[in-house]
Amino acid sequence: MRYTLIVLWMLFGSIPAAIAQLSIGIGLPGVSIGINLPVYPEFVQIPGYPVYYAPRLHSNYFFYDGMYWVYQDDNWYASSWYNGPWGMVGPQFVPVFMLRVPVRYYQQPPTYFLSWQADAPPLWGSHWGNEWERQRSGWDRWDRRAIPALAPLPVYQQQYLGDRYPRVEQQHELHNQNYRYQPQDAVVQQYYQEREVQVQRAPAASQREQQRDAVSQDQRQQPQQGATQREQPQQGATQREQPQQGATQREQQTRNSSRENIPQDQEKGASKEPRQDEEQDREKDKDQERGQKRDQGRDR
Repeated sequence: MRYTLIVLWMLFGSIPAAIAQLSIGIGLPGVSIGINLPVYPEFVQIPGYPVYYAPRLHSNYFFYDGMYWVYQDDNWYASSWYNGPWGMVGPQFVPVFMLRVPVRYYQQPPTYFLSWQADAPPLWGSHWGNEWERQRSGWDRWDRRAIPALAPLPVYQQQYLGDRYPRVEQQHELHNQNYRYQPQDAVVQQYYQEREVQVQRAPAASQREQQRDAVSQDQRQQPQQGATQREQPQQGATQREQPQQGATQREQQTRNSSRENIPQDQEKGASKEPRQDEEQDREKDKDQERGQKRDQGRDR
């Protein structure tokens, strides 16, 4: 169904949806609806209504009972800051004085508004159906002598332009510090009450998320620690191999030193003995040749 539970507003987009399931159906985070004003809008009171409208904006942009209201693409949106973020408000919960705003004050009216009387409110019953009209019976009848007081504009927001526009988590604190108006409409009152609950629960939710992150990190580190412990026996084996390597090195050094300690004279003597034997053999051969020559000379 197109329209079910209302989504009035959720201040902190980071709060889980389960935390935001509150009594008037706040269940979705604040959204952007394409409104990004470079300056604070100019407002004019609608005569005879406790509502402002923004005549210079090409948008159905209003201010009522301390909140900004926008009607866009057949949906109502509300915010406590002029550039949002916005929360969608179902038609069952739109404040009656927003429903009563005459057609002429919609600066970007839908096409189906054009056939309706400009000085009268939109025919919401024919647009939203009989069930809606049954639930909101009497919305278009009121005592014009008992109009609620006009809420003051939160003009302190004029100084928060462009890059100075506060983050969502800062908006609540700034609003409480600078805007003392107490809303009169029951829906707006409940919005502020639920917002206070969300703000109080936000730190606890953030703390729980941090604890879950810490637990997840510990679980990821445990397998790494186990792998490190399995590597330690391998390191011990490496350490046991080191004495064996040291023994091998000492054996090599011992052999090298034993070779170096052999006297040089012995090495030379060992090399000279074969040479002397060869010379003696050659002398004997020469003696035999000389003896044979002498014998041959006698025979002649």
